[in-house]
Amino acid sequence: MKSFGSKPWMLPQPVLIIGTYDKDGKPNAMNAAWGGTWDMHEIIISLASHATTDNLEATGEFTVAFATRDTLVAADFVGIVSARNDAEKMAKTGWTIEKAPNVNAPVFRELPMTMECKVLRKIDESETGYYLVAEVVNILCDEQFLAEDGNPDVERMQVITYDPVHHGYIQLGQTVGKAFADGKQLK
Repeated sequence: MKSFGSKPWMLPQPVLIIGTYDKDGKPNAMNAAWGGTWDMHEIIISLASHATTDNLEATGEFTVAFATRDTLVAADFVGIVSARNDAEKMAKTGWTIEKAPNVNAPVFRELPMTMECKVLRKIDESETGYYLVAEVVNILCDEQFLAEDGNPDVERMQVITYDPVHHGYIQLGQTVGKAFADGKQLK
């Protein structure tokens, strides 16, 4: 096996779109890859200093949506352009923006699934950033992306993952097994 040393190559890495309002109620979004489940009703995201972190300080509430193949260009754009430098950032995405029903944060209608979140705490805060732990208070999913059982259909959403090795985006594929079931074959 070839050795590469220490790199942030955890796979897959979600393409998270974090939605916030600034102190004046103007919506913003940023792209973040370093995040995941923290507990049953909590998530964690690694954040550096951004307009989004300024907004989180002011409001304490945000949304997290999942980028898709169809939203890739705008999702990448909100990751490379700061609201600190471009006042028209959100208009350029073409996204339809609504207020979330349970938190003071925007929902981007083009993104199929959105988590409504409240900041619980920051960990290891420094001048370069911090880890944000948040409570998930609700999950919204566009009805066209629901499976027959009424739950979100991840395959239908065409969610993308960030490839930290080659700096690309990869669409998640098809279901290949059943969790908590297929392993029983080896009992």
